[in-house]
Amino acid sequence: MEYVLGFIVGFLLVLVIRALCFKPKAQRPVDESPVTFEQDAAVTALQKLVQCKTISYNDPALEDDGEFGKLIDLLPGLYPKVFEACTLQKLPGRALLFRWPGKSAQKPAVLMAHYDVVPVREELWEKPPFAGIIEDGVLWGRGTLDTKVTMNGALFAANTLLEQGFIPENDIYFAFSGGEEVNGPGAKNIVDWFVENNITPTIVVDEGGAVVENVFPGVKVPSGMVGIAEKGMMNVRYTVHSGGGHASAPLPKTPITTLATACRKVVDKPFKMHLNKPAALMFDTLARHSSFVYKLIFANLWIFKPVLDMICKGSGGEMNALVRTTTAFTQAEGSTARNVIPAQASLVSNMRLSPMDSVASAESYLKKVVNDPDVEIEVLESFEPSPVSEVDCDAYYRVADAVAETWRGCVVTPYLMVQCSDSRHYRDLSKNVYRFSAMDLTAEERRTIHGNNERIRLETIGKAVEFYIRLIKKC
Repeated sequence: MEYVLGFIVGFLLVLVIRALCFKPKAQRPVDESPVTFEQDAAVTALQKLVQCKTISYNDPALEDDGEFGKLIDLLPGLYPKVFEACTLQKLPGRALLFRWPGKSAQKPAVLMAHYDVVPVREELWEKPPFAGIIEDGVLWGRGTLDTKVTMNGALFAANTLLEQGFIPENDIYFAFSGGEEVNGPGAKNIVDWFVENNITPTIVVDEGGAVVENVFPGVKVPSGMVGIAEKGMMNVRYTVHSGGGHASAPLPKTPITTLATACRKVVDKPFKMHLNKPAALMFDTLARHSSFVYKLIFANLWIFKPVLDMICKGSGGEMNALVRTTTAFTQAEGSTARNVIPAQASLVSNMRLSPMDSVASAESYLKKVVNDPDVEIEVLESFEPSPVSEVDCDAYYRVADAVAETWRGCVVTPYLMVQCSDSRHYRDLSKNVYRFSAMDLTAEERRTIHGNNERIRLETIGKAVEFYIRLIKKC
């Protein structure tokens, strides 16, 4: 008995010591030199971009080509030095590719954004979504956050540096798509151009994480989230056929009840937790800044991994999405009449694939869980998870250092982006693709992306410019 008690005490002591040694990592030196630019002019430039109604629709007939052309025509006046120093190519898919020649063309950088936006229901907004209203230190409008702010940030930063006579060490490309919100071909066409011209970027930066608070339990300081990978995506349709019939005499199983059972099975048996590399790096970074309880858990994941699984399942949302493939049922279709059993009914789920899953493995898992020959499972659209970009390298440090220098005091960490971006098209072109939206965002502001009342604080506009000035100087 004494041996057992001694073993237990020793085991607990090991866990506690590991937690006590689980301290924040040493921070890289921060360049504290000031950055100067015309803040008001940066705000005005973004305001003018927001006033262009560049809405993408799945049905191209609904799009207003004039509004997209209006935005492109504004650019020379908003960023004149960029147009003096850079060449601009217009590629199919409303793709804009600027090349800023540097001292060398050997290690080019690509800074990305998209200038199309999602549709709006204007009657649900407090301010007109395309008027560009500035009130109480806030600019209202669709696209202020997603992602005209980063397009403006990159171009205004370049324009400012050009006015100061700056020449980058390496070529810098500004790559903008006008159809990202509908998975348009613009970004892919830019990548194809790079391939055809034998140009291999050493760093690619697109939208993604931001500087946020309360992203991890117990962490009291803001976290700068730099995406080093993004999840894959697949839309799946589940279909059941029957002979139909009148609803007054239903059989024990109908298409709807069969689909409901299938849906319940998938929800009740979520995909296995995978501690993928981006999530593991994020936990290892942020947990060191957390409370002792979380340090105890994350310093000893070899024993507490089931506890982490419970935490993620219980919290849901982004925490859960970081560690597993997720399934969200989004559409349903059945009979066209209330008193008719449908001859065919279907459900659609949108799935986001963990880097440790694939389209094929996810489809196989669904069929195994549903296990019903009456349910046809069909993958509609899909793409694989991105490769995981390197972190112990100069390219990552450029981004991380620019974040730390712009938002002093934040903890910069790699993470897994659970949404999709145009940067996925660079998967075979560069091993250094990073996803960071140059903003610090509150939870409320994040909810307005693709929602109602999207808006941005004026100081956030300036921070985006500062970030790109600092990043460009490192390229």
